[in-house]
Amino acid sequence: MSSQRFTRLPPTLRPIVRRKPSPSHGCVSGALSVYASRRCISSNAAQSDAGPGQTRISTVFTILLGVGIATTGCGIYQFYQTFTLWPPAVRGDLRAGIKAKNQGDLVLSERYLRRALETAQSLPLSDFSPEPYLKLSGIAVALAEVLEANGKPEEAYKTYADALDRLKKAISYSEQLKLQELASSAPTSKDTPTHETELVLTGPERLRAVAIACKLGEMADTYQQPETEEEQWLTWAVEELLRTLIDMRQHHKIADATKREEKQKDVQIVLADLSLPKWVTKTDVGAPIEALGRFYAKTGRVDYATTLYLQAISILMPPAGSGNTASAEDSCRVAQLMSNLSELIMRGSPTPDKLHQAEAWAQQALAVVNKTTKTARGNPEQIAGCEETLGAVLFNLGSLREMNNDRAAAKDYFATSLEQSKRMQSQEGILEAKTALRRLERIDRAEATKKTSHS
Repeated sequence: MSSQRFTRLPPTLRPIVRRKPSPSHGCVSGALSVYASRRCISSNAAQSDAGPGQTRISTVFTILLGVGIATTGCGIYQFYQTFTLWPPAVRGDLRAGIKAKNQGDLVLSERYLRRALETAQSLPLSDFSPEPYLKLSGIAVALAEVLEANGKPEEAYKTYADALDRLKKAISYSEQLKLQELASSAPTSKDTPTHETELVLTGPERLRAVAIACKLGEMADTYQQPETEEEQWLTWAVEELLRTLIDMRQHHKIADATKREEKQKDVQIVLADLSLPKWVTKTDVGAPIEALGRFYAKTGRVDYATTLYLQAISILMPPAGSGNTASAEDSCRVAQLMSNLSELIMRGSPTPDKLHQAEAWAQQALAVVNKTTKTARGNPEQIAGCEETLGAVLFNLGSLREMNNDRAAAKDYFATSLEQSKRMQSQEGILEAKTALRRLERIDRAEATKKTSHS
């Protein structure tokens, strides 16, 4: 976890950038995007199958803005659980490619994985049943990860985009097949696979498309692609996520134009209740929404970002009295989102109402961090996100107390933030906390000098 700060006249708040899951977890997302090391790639991989970004936004926000809640790294499934899932023609190259990757030989890994992907794409889908698109896209993801790690971001970007394009075409054709099946009233049993049933994508296959779109959005940001391109990937990811949840809830029922309001109402129920099947987790649902929220926060569309952050919080944090509890990792992510909400509220001209709301969210973030670190003590990996978040939360509370002219409390928060930043070896956090403390000391000295001169 790392914290990214924005420049503003002091005192200032710090938004938090969430670290993507590590490759060891089998995720599409790689390391955190570090702005100082950003490079440019030239790519036409983003094929715009919709109008301008603002038009596509309306689809998401027609649904999300109506939810009415008062309050990445997009995950991806491990695809090589066992190499016996793959046909013999692919298995050898795939095994060798993964082995070379784990041994750090990225050139050799690329060679084997590229050959495995080319072979896989030449074979019939039936060779990869069940869930052929999950396996095929998994090979593409493995290759793309190696390419990016080996300093070939443009090739990696194209590999991800090609994989997503195949999935999008499959999703489109899958929907046509399901409609034909409903129209004919002759459902095909999944127990007897045919060419048609293999083309009907499962939930995990559609979530794979969502995860790859999130990764493309991350790369578009990291490698300085146009903002419209980043927005396109992330918006599609959220839209497809919502479509998948709708289909899951409606059990493949047809919803025509006259049922659109009912369909949107159904999404609200899905996001609030989250009665999810075993193949989808809260992280799967929350990560794309959170990623799009970060994009809108970065581009100054605060209302959109706020709505999406609230959605992500509601997904990750069970409501009080529900009897459910969030995992330590999810709780830490919630604390990050709450802290970011606090920062979003304070953008623009501060008002007493904004200060009150921002401080309330920051205090909630601190409470979540403290509770999580206490209950999950002894599991440092689970609370790593909270430890990284704590320094920024304390700094933000100090800034808010300073804005309220409570310099004594501000000093305490800044001092505690400084100690936490030192413990986490965050040079940026140390510098900002020290700067804030020196600023308050100068103000105190100036006021003391002024009182002395008047006495």
